[in-house]
Amino acid sequence: MCGLSYVLMSVFKVSMKVIFHVMAFLLPYSSCLLFLVILPQPFPATAESYKHITLGLSLTASNNNDSWRSPSGEFAFGFQQVGDDGFLLAIWFNKLPEKTIVWSANRNNLAQRGDEVKLMEDGQLVLNDRKGKQIWRADTAGSRVAYAAMLDTGNFVLARHDSVNVWESFLQPTDTLLPTQTFRQGSKLVAGYSTMNHSTGRYQFTLQFDGNLVLYTLAFPLDSVNSPYWSSETVGNGFLLSFNQSGNIYLAAKNGSILVMLSSDPPPTRDFYHVAILEYDGVFRHYVYPKSMNPRVPGWPMRWSPLTSSFIPPNICTSIQEKNGCGACGFNSYCNLGIDQRPKCSCPPGYTFLDSDDVMKGCKQDFVSQNCEEAPQETELFYFEQKENTDWPLSDSEHFRIVTEEWCRKACLSDCFCVVAIFRDGDCWKKKIPLSNGRFDPSVGGKALIKIRKDNSTLNPADDDVPKNKSRSTIIIIKSLLVVSSVSLNFLFILKTLLDVLRFGYGKTKKLYIEPTDPEVKDEDQMVLAYWAYDCYKDGEVGLLVEADEDAVLDMKRVVKFVMIAIWCIQEDPSLRPTMKKVTQMMEGTVEVSAPPDPSSFISSIESF
Repeated sequence: MCGLSYVLMSVFKVSMKVIFHVMAFLLPYSSCLLFLVILPQPFPATAESYKHITLGLSLTASNNNDSWRSPSGEFAFGFQQVGDDGFLLAIWFNKLPEKTIVWSANRNNLAQRGDEVKLMEDGQLVLNDRKGKQIWRADTAGSRVAYAAMLDTGNFVLARHDSVNVWESFLQPTDTLLPTQTFRQGSKLVAGYSTMNHSTGRYQFTLQFDGNLVLYTLAFPLDSVNSPYWSSETVGNGFLLSFNQSGNIYLAAKNGSILVMLSSDPPPTRDFYHVAILEYDGVFRHYVYPKSMNPRVPGWPMRWSPLTSSFIPPNICTSIQEKNGCGACGFNSYCNLGIDQRPKCSCPPGYTFLDSDDVMKGCKQDFVSQNCEEAPQETELFYFEQKENTDWPLSDSEHFRIVTEEWCRKACLSDCFCVVAIFRDGDCWKKKIPLSNGRFDPSVGGKALIKIRKDNSTLNPADDDVPKNKSRSTIIIIKSLLVVSSVSLNFLFILKTLLDVLRFGYGKTKKLYIEPTDPEVKDEDQMVLAYWAYDCYKDGEVGLLVEADEDAVLDMKRVVKFVMIAIWCIQEDPSLRPTMKKVTQMMEGTVEVSAPPDPSSFISSIESF
């Protein structure tokens, strides 16, 4: 052992001598050694200074694509033009051809060409229009901001000299989350209005202060919440929504344990870009995009692809059922989940979109509604289109149990307020306008009976609208009325003929065939029948006009109304005669028909012809 110790001691002494000699030799070059030691340090410092946006710098809204980029160039901050409407101050994926926007500052107040965003000398980031009026600003008052930076994570920050962030876009999200971004209690995402319109829309995703993660419909156009349609059910537990570096999205408790996994097992972030978006249709979706074509990502298209297993909620069509609101689609429409798991809004038969470019505005009827004054008499003017597995929950006016489908049909047909009847397992629901929460889905069951006017007339019902067993006299009165109202020559000729009837005898009904004198009149194959009926009306004996027609006698209310309209149309003073529009409204029942004055004063002037 003594010998071994002696050897080791000798080796140590020799080694120390060598070290001292080397140090002595290198001492003159110590400054060079120092440079070698710190050589790696200036590169991060240089990169840091390169990505810093110093106080006083600005960007102007234009087409020159000026922006503040992250060190890798993957993200950029600046102005993005939105159609012809203006510019968004935004952050986007800079290396993708789509320039996908992940954050914006002024979604509800677009900038115009020439407007400017500037990092002021006092550290505030301000967007002003060309006249100096403020459009938007990042609130950093009194925080001693030293610089701004666009980071490779997609986060835009305003920081102090000590690199502490005093403001960051990650804490002011719009509708999108990115990997490494967290979602704290009180945070919210608000969906855009449409794929092309980035202004705030109809849905909100929020982590409430009570720990519950909730999707809400909004009371559009206000930003107040309306009805929840999905919840994590984590009241008292939810603390942080995390989109981690691996691409997983989950809700965690305060101790870090995972409560709800929103999206798991995604492709790796080293090979894919990731975003999670609350889209305009109210669904929270996780998307990925290959960073390049390489063997590690075979089969992935070079575009944003949704991870369909992560859709929240899985079926938006059936998830939304709100008392105040239209549902997943607009009023009077229905929602159908397509094979791509995206909702499609459609109009029921007899209805069309209010705006084909914005289907969320809902649908309108393409036909004249049933006349409530004469609903029982108009039952033959309407029929039902049947659609399986379709419903509009919460639009009920009445509910009947243990009835047949035929009974349900008749109940709706005779009710002017009923536009749809739902029949399911012996239950019958009458639905009223506006129809809401519409959905078409196999889980709905039953069938919707959609009431439509037979000829889809958008004006006054034509001849085919009138029941075949109704009074032919009523049809003739309508034809006479139209001719009298629209053809001035025939109007005068009919008045002269009616005068002859008056001379022949009051109170007696005479049928007079009059040849139309206006070549525009299309009723050449049938003579127009005119009645002089004022005296019958005045004496309360309108029934004499149709005494030979049993059906008309049973519908005297309508006959009296038509006679009153006809008398209005032959008034001496042209200003008293109703327009064709008003005539149509009076016949439909939307305008009340008042008692007509005696037209006999005009008769005396006719006699002098």
